[in-house]
Amino acid sequence: MRRIELARIIDHTALGPEVDKARVEKLCQEAMQHKFFAVCIPPTFVGFARQILRDSGVKVCTVVGFPHGQNRPEVKALEARLAVEEGADEVDMVINIPALKAGDYAHVLSEIRAVREATQKAARPIVLKVILECALLSQEEKVAGAILAKAAGADFVKTSTGFGPGGATPEDVALLRRAVGPNFGVKAAGGIRDYASAVRMVEAGANRIGASRSLEILAGAPD
Repeated sequence: MRRIELARIIDHTALGPEVDKARVEKLCQEAMQHKFFAVCIPPTFVGFARQILRDSGVKVCTVVGFPHGQNRPEVKALEARLAVEEGADEVDMVINIPALKAGDYAHVLSEIRAVREATQKAARPIVLKVILECALLSQEEKVAGAILAKAAGADFVKTSTGFGPGGATPEDVALLRRAVGPNFGVKAAGGIRDYASAVRMVEAGANRIGASRSLEILAGAPD
C-alpha cells in the first residue's frame, strides 16, 4: 500500500489529557503536510483546529462520551451538537459499554440515535463513528454493538478508544466487517504503531485507521 493511499485513510490523533493547543496546532500542520484524512482531537479544540485546517481538505474529527462512554445520552447528544456547530466534520462516540454487556440494546440504540439526530441538525453531512471498546467485549457483544451502530444510522463502527485494556486487532476488524457488511465503515484504532500493523488492519477490512503514531506508520510505507 503506497504512502499517499495509506495517509488518506488515517485519522491523525491526539486525545490524551496532556494535549494542549500547541500539540493540536502541530497535529494539524502534520496532517496538512502528509495529507492525512482527518485530525482527531478533544472537543475543546475543535474550533481552533477548524481555523487552522480551513480549505486544507483535512477533516476535523472529535470524540463524544470519551473515553468511558457512561455519560447520559442527552449529554452525548449535546456534546455532538456543540462540536458540529464549532466545525467538526466527524464525531466518534463511545457507547455505554455496561449497557451493551447487560443486553440493554434499547439503551445503546437510543443513545446512538440521539447523537445521530444531533449531528443531522447541521447543514452539511457529518460522519458518525461508534466506538465499541472491543477488548472489553465478547465476540457476541462485538457483533451486537456493530449491528446496533448500523441500525441506529451511524456511518462507522470503531474498535477501540486507545485508552482501554487493548487496541485494535485484525481479528476484531474482520469480525466487525462481517457483521456490518461491505458498504459500512470500520475504523481500526488503538495500538497501531507501524506500517505492517496498519496494512494488516486494512487487509482485515478496515477502511479507516486511527493512530497517534501516524508519522511512524507512514515512514515504513513505500512512496
